[in-house]
Amino acid sequence: MAIDHDRLFKELIQTFFEEFLLLFFPDIHEHIDFRHLSFLSEELFTDVTAGEKYRVDLLVETKLKGEDGLIIVHVENQSYVQPSFPERMFIYFSRLFEKYRTRIVPIAVFSYEALREEPSVFSIEFPFGDVLQFRFFPVELRKKHWRDYIRHDNPIAAALLGKMGYTESEKVELKKEFLRMLVRLELDEARQRLLLGFFETYVKLSEEEEQQLQREVKAMETKEREKVLELIISYEQKGRKQGLEEGIKQGMKQGMEQGMKQGMKQGMKQLIRNMARKGMKAEDIARLVDLPEEDVWELLEE
Repeated sequence: MAIDHDRLFKELIQTFFEEFLLLFFPDIHEHIDFRHLSFLSEELFTDVTAGEKYRVDLLVETKLKGEDGLIIVHVENQSYVQPSFPERMFIYFSRLFEKYRTRIVPIAVFSYEALREEPSVFSIEFPFGDVLQFRFFPVELRKKHWRDYIRHDNPIAAALLGKMGYTESEKVELKKEFLRMLVRLELDEARQRLLLGFFETYVKLSEEEEQQLQREVKAMETKEREKVLELIISYEQKGRKQGLEEGIKQGMKQGMEQGMKQGMKQGMKQLIRNMARKGMKAEDIARLVDLPEEDVWELLEE
């Protein structure tokens, strides 16, 4: 099943919006009055030229400290390379400004795997002068190294470790440090599950790597060792329980379907035999029950 990257990022950033700004945009965070936050409904825009529809990921209505007027923070996750993305950000900006008529802070989170120079400006220029210079605030996750963020007690930093720059050989250590961060954060279970689910969507360890992880955690000499082990065991048990429940549901569904098919077959067999006892020919029975004549003979002979 395809991963809905935009939905995952929206849920993560909406849940930890203040922490997101603090981690990547401390200057913006310093000016935002977080007592006034309202998450607006999604906006759907149609690109008539391209024949495509785009949905704005996250819109937050808030205030700046010391000001009465409202502003909007627009956060857009971009999970694939799109050369025309800066133009799309400008179109979003212009349509949002047209609707809300207020100042807008545009932010783009680039979460794809490729390493490239991603422009954060859309401009319209002529030899005789510039008409437009539109800029947005970018976060290029793949260019950030995960080790630079493991000392941040920030849930956004923990979740996004798996979208930052790391090598395959670092995956086990990456997850170990993620779990250590999760323990230090001391979040409620719902938020803890959100972070763990997000991280494991993008960082999948093999069974051998999971075993290596447990060995390394058991060898830890810090006070976090027992809590990290408890976390691993707890979520393993929940995963097994969920898998068992899904298996039971699937088994019941298959059993019901098989039972219905068997019951229908027995009912059809009894009907055909009753017809035959009354002297009806197989070809007439076949026509009435809408079955091939050979199937009728087969049921009569069982």
